[in-house]
Amino acid sequence: MAVPNRYLVSFDARSTFHRFTDVLVIGAGIAGLRAALEVPEDLSVLVVTKDRITESNSSYAQGGIAGVLSPKDRFENHVDDTLVAGDGLCDREVVELVVREAPAQIEQLIRWGTKFDQENGVLALTREGGHSHRRIVHALGDATGFEVMRAIIAKARTTPNITLWDDTFTIDLLTHEGACVGAVVWQPGLGKILIWAKQVILAAGGCGMVYRETTNPPVATGDGMAAAYRAGAVLRDMEFMQFHPTVLYVAGSARYLVSEAVRGEGAYLRDVNGERFMPAEDPRLELAPRDVVARAIFKTMERTQHPNVYLDLAHLDPVMVRNRFPGINRVCRGFGLDITKDRIPVRPGAHYMVGGVTIDIAGRTSLPGLWGAGEVTASGLHGANRLASNSLIEGLVYGMLCGRGAAEAARASRGGLTALPLRSEIPVDESADRLDVTDLTNSLRALMVRQMGIVRKQSRLLEAQRDVGFWCRYALGREFPGKPGWELQNMLTVARLMIDAAIQRDESRGTHFRSDFPTHDDTRWGLRHVVSPTIEFH
Repeated sequence: MAVPNRYLVSFDARSTFHRFTDVLVIGAGIAGLRAALEVPEDLSVLVVTKDRITESNSSYAQGGIAGVLSPKDRFENHVDDTLVAGDGLCDREVVELVVREAPAQIEQLIRWGTKFDQENGVLALTREGGHSHRRIVHALGDATGFEVMRAIIAKARTTPNITLWDDTFTIDLLTHEGACVGAVVWQPGLGKILIWAKQVILAAGGCGMVYRETTNPPVATGDGMAAAYRAGAVLRDMEFMQFHPTVLYVAGSARYLVSEAVRGEGAYLRDVNGERFMPAEDPRLELAPRDVVARAIFKTMERTQHPNVYLDLAHLDPVMVRNRFPGINRVCRGFGLDITKDRIPVRPGAHYMVGGVTIDIAGRTSLPGLWGAGEVTASGLHGANRLASNSLIEGLVYGMLCGRGAAEAARASRGGLTALPLRSEIPVDESADRLDVTDLTNSLRALMVRQMGIVRKQSRLLEAQRDVGFWCRYALGREFPGKPGWELQNMLTVARLMIDAAIQRDESRGTHFRSDFPTHDDTRWGLRHVVSPTIEFH
């Protein structure tokens, strides 16, 4: 995919504000802050995030964090469950690393003040789809992310060498002589700022907002993936967007995630006629991996010609239900639903991007000076489909690894930082003012649901490639004055990479299901990844 300009905006280092730091962390979710906290206090760390520091996918995580903490469980069980969910594309070495490190990371969170739910004085463990054992710690019932981020943000705010900048949009990564040397960011009131860093850690999160139906907050527009792509980093596995099976569906309202833990505690899925449909789909019933459940719901909606299915908790103890899921109960009551009696209308929504910037087992990207952690990356942990509650633990483990590795590299670099004579000049295009950013953004998000959703086929993917390619040609070659335009350009870039990868993978695997190629093709594909082509600028 040709991208007309290396940077989204014009700038000149001679006339722009500058900031210098040893380590720059882009993103203040669990991966970014864990990375910052790993950097020794004799090195300066600047963390930037595009919204409030509390606004990230990590903060909205409901279910919990997976780790082997029960005497009935073993590391081998967690590894096997992850490999099965990943449908043949996991990197076993990475899986082993993350699974074995998980208990220590959970203990670290507790030392930093995280208050996980307990039963009889010990950590309460739940089970979610794809897990063979109860191994998921949770907090505040169904608000694990909120509690974990509360503790980790408090720790970061009291760490002397960490500076936190919120309301700071990362427009692009700065590169010089084939290495990442910082980022160009934008702040209200100040405008563009060039941040120069000895090492950069990218932890900018996912891209769920490229879909109209999503569990993601508005910040998840793929900015980090798009910026890394423009900088020349290698991306892979972009066809694998995980759809969460159960998103509260009330026509005309915002979408709310209904945690997988609801099914983990015994909830049933029923169609509009009240029939359970998972027994006919998979022997694991409602606790099958997310890709299996999402496709079963999609098929049921088509069969019944009804816009959703229903979660049924009426057979469970109502006291347990209210205590275990206070957040979901509160949201549903706002729509007049009593989750202990009424069936909850749900349908799948885009939830977690499995693909992203390629990193090695230590968190290094293909671009020198740039590290990656969390949802913005493709680490090899998730393969073709993420196992429930493996995302926060990946963010913790790879945040730690990136913080440690970036600190060592920053300390090894010689001399201080100096501003480089970088310039970007984009020709003025007055037609940019006439482009309806909101309308094009909405059109893209609707197209992705129709053509690049749970079930895909060649003809629709080619239509999507044509339409998005056309939008890219006239939206990417101009400079927009602010965040809505930059987010649109990033979403178009990421969407096109996703569509191109989905066309290439002419088989079904994990979250990627092709109705025209409905089975695995291990002979041709096996463990192969779809690697997005890098950009050549002229």
